[in-house]
Amino acid sequence: MRNSIPLPDVDAVVIGGGPAGLQAGLTLARMHRRTVLFDSGRYRNETVAHSHNLLTNDGRSPAELRRIGREELSAYDDVEVRDDEVMTIEKDGDGRFVVTTSGGSLRARSVVLATGMRDVLPAIPGLAEAWGREVAQCPFCHGHEYAGRVVALLADGEHARLLEAMLRPIVADVVALSPGTVRKARRADGGMVLTLTDGGQRTVDGVFVAATSHQSAPFAAQLGCRLTPSGGIEIDAMGRTSVPGVYAGGDLAHVAAAPGPLVSLAAAIAAGQLAAATCVRELAARDLGDA
Repeated sequence: MRNSIPLPDVDAVVIGGGPAGLQAGLTLARMHRRTVLFDSGRYRNETVAHSHNLLTNDGRSPAELRRIGREELSAYDDVEVRDDEVMTIEKDGDGRFVVTTSGGSLRARSVVLATGMRDVLPAIPGLAEAWGREVAQCPFCHGHEYAGRVVALLADGEHARLLEAMLRPIVADVVALSPGTVRKARRADGGMVLTLTDGGQRTVDGVFVAATSHQSAPFAAQLGCRLTPSGGIEIDAMGRTSVPGVYAGGDLAHVAAAPGPLVSLAAAIAAGQLAAATCVRELAARDLGDA
């Protein structure tokens, strides 16, 4: 890996050092496109001890996956990973993207957004402290670990019904509670104690919640990317956003026809690869004068 790629111009900037961003960086590097990947050091799954449902890496920690990914990128001359936070992105008069970070600025022909989403938990004291451990939202990622055990489900409406139906074949019992009936939560003996508004308590092995999410970074708004009703960046089937030269991959984006993104490491890796491959193809077309 080069110590410094000549600036101000690069072919692509990837923003985000999670699975989608690292895969996008790898794809661009293998196609010898000069790329800078910016990693802010903040991740949606940063509190999670073990990742699951990822073939060949089931049970490995997210931090270890990121470490391995960055190590693999270091073998390629055309990608530079910077531990720096992007502040703004704007288009200049030449059609390049000016990316300004806490450490300076550079220009890029294209941008791949992979900054992910941020989860908002129900406003119940004690949930956040157990988030990613005894408290989770994804049965695909965390359900199996509660096989034969008792879990609480804090959710309302149709989503609660569906999530409960998904958990039932796995766990011994689901204690379904409206979030509004829970006053506080605390970790205890590897499980959770929920104190209810009526004064009662329920002790369970784990808690599943219906968290809401929002964009973790302002770049979609800065660039004018169209959003879906769910708050995701709208992309087409190839990872293009509504702004030419801007691509997106991972849980921050999905096609308009889908209700939301598939939130998983495997899906994020695939989406990052697709967004970067589309970026490479369109850079080549521009080099030929076809776009």
